[in-house]
Amino acid sequence: MFIFAPLVFSQNFFHQPLLLKSVTAFLVFCILSGVVYILNDLIDLEQDKMHPIKSKRPLASGQLKPSFAIISLIVLMVLSSGIAVVFLNIPFIITAVLYLLLQIIYSTVLKHIVIIDVFSIAAGFLLRVIAGAEVIEVTISTWLLFCTILLSLFLALSKRRHELILLEGNAMHHRKILFEYSPKLLDQMISIVTTSTVVAYILYTVSEDTVRKFGTDNLKYTVPFVLYGIFRYLYLIHQKVKGEALKRYF
Repeated sequence: MFIFAPLVFSQNFFHQPLLLKSVTAFLVFCILSGVVYILNDLIDLEQDKMHPIKSKRPLASGQLKPSFAIISLIVLMVLSSGIAVVFLNIPFIITAVLYLLLQIIYSTVLKHIVIIDVFSIAAGFLLRVIAGAEVIEVTISTWLLFCTILLSLFLALSKRRHELILLEGNAMHHRKILFEYSPKLLDQMISIVTTSTVVAYILYTVSEDTVRKFGTDNLKYTVPFVLYGIFRYLYLIHQKVKGEALKRYF
């Protein structure tokens, strides 16, 4: 859904040709996300077999063979590449390639480096927004970049906290990087980025550039909805332990 942020905030949502491009970009990134999940499940196959939730995935549970997953990965790569080359522009394709490379490096190296791992997850969300801007050829505002980075860090840290709480004492056996974190540390980090995200969005709604672009300062009235969204997400993570499931929607 991050793909559509530049379309919405550039006031082009009802511009049919640009909306169509964004929807196509959305489709490409959905397929690329599938590629990333398949690749990640192949790399983490043995660890996933011992995970209380991931062990139920098709590969880890044995419902699908690795050979089928590899063929699917190749087919999806060809499909996403074909759609992007035929219907979308070069800047978008470059951004999509960078996104895919980042995910490959993350799956093999970066997810084992403390703090860098959450920044890598956040960078994936940021590249989605950049891709959304490139495909409709609009300039990304500084405010949108700041808000995206902070919100992405919020999602990434929440994911780590969910993993740590879910696996409890066995966390480090499933993923060694979790040994470097604690619920207290993650809660402090989440508090920092949560506050920063809200403040950044509030400043965005009342900035002179925003008021001039929209011709009104009424955007400030959306702040309660943003607060509710963040509070709701925190509630589902802390009280309902649904961090991993929620992350997949983004």
